Amino acid sequence: MYKALIACRAGMGSSMILKIKIDQVIKENNFPIETEHGSLDSLIGFTGDLFITMADIAVEYQDKPYYTIGIMSITNKEEMKKKIEAFLEAKK
Repeated sequence: MYKALIACRAGMGSSMILKIKIDQVIKENNFPIETEHGSLDSLIGFTGDLFITMADIAVEYQDKPYYTIGIMSITNKEEMKKKIEAFLEAKK
């Protein structure tokens, strides 16, 4: 089971909507991922496998020890599915 953090700068609006959509995609596709929600401060000491955020924030976190996914549209579940599948493929 992989551990994912879903966050934005403040940890309020957009990342909470993103978490709801990501959780739906995970459930619909039986992906082996459990999620937690927070702000960017939650990354301090984060030891999980995956960081999911908005695309504009993701570019700042590409060189970290965890895999980072940047989402362009918080309503596009197909984009989320493809990017999560790419993460899972990279972990093989």
